Amino acid sequence: MLSWTVSVFANFPPVRYAFTRMTCSILPAGLNRNISRLPRSLSPHRLGAVRCCYRFHTGQEIAAGQVHFQRRYARRSPLGYGRPRTAVARGLRLKQERRVIVPLSAEEVAKFWQSFRTYRDLALVGLMLLDGLRSCEVLALELEDLQLADGQMRVHGKGNKKRLLPLPPEILEVLGHYLRLERPLTNAPALFVSLKGRQRGQPLTAAGLRSLFRHHRLRSQVHHANPHRVRHTFGTDMVRAGMSLPALQQLMGHSQIATTMLYVQLAPQDVWREYARAIEKRKALDSSHLS
Repeated sequence: MLSWTVSVFANFPPVRYAFTRMTCSILPAGLNRNISRLPRSLSPHRLGAVRCCYRFHTGQEIAAGQVHFQRRYARRSPLGYGRPRTAVARGLRLKQERRVIVPLSAEEVAKFWQSFRTYRDLALVGLMLLDGLRSCEVLALELEDLQLADGQMRVHGKGNKKRLLPLPPEILEVLGHYLRLERPLTNAPALFVSLKGRQRGQPLTAAGLRSLFRHHRLRSQVHHANPHRVRHTFGTDMVRAGMSLPALQQLMGHSQIATTMLYVQLAPQDVWREYARAIEKRKALDSSHLS
């Protein structure tokens, strides 16, 4: 990151543009030579590095020029009262295309599910697929979070926010088999632990979960299966089944319903399906009018 920032500033001739004379009009000239080589996900972070480096060197923000990165916007009180106040966004930002995550199809879900052989792995993936848990939430589950008699569990979400989620009968059965037959005797409070090797009985780690998904992607030939896409598949399936957005927001642990709406964007196949349905309906109406 530091070397990249230095390379950006190296594109500004020191004679023509002194470092302290840099403005938002001059900055794009150097950025355009470097941003094109970056992955889109890294661009905002590296722009932030440029801004911080400039502020550290000069003790002030980059001055505004003809190209205004410091856009103005209206901000209201968090409680919703009072007149909106004008604020200035000082961060350097690039306009990025919104990434559409296509959910797994029913065939891909079936192939991926059939590649698992242990009750632990089936329960782990089932909680993502049937309850929409994040990977970090699955790894944070503890034995005391399970309420098997009531068919529910307590989940620790982002910001340590807790929510109660129902446990489908299929997951209840798989969890019961895992706890009785597979889970090693250990003092670890974590629900999911390693089943073999030197780490047997130790809590499953994020690296272990990534390795698990990587192995089963190769085994099932579902190459784009990952925890986030599995969670996205849950959200899309719930919307297709008619679940309301507020209910889905509660299930997925979103603080803003706008985040839930990002998860439930229609996939291309949904658009074509709705289009074909509308065309057939219009043909039926036209034929009824002609008759």
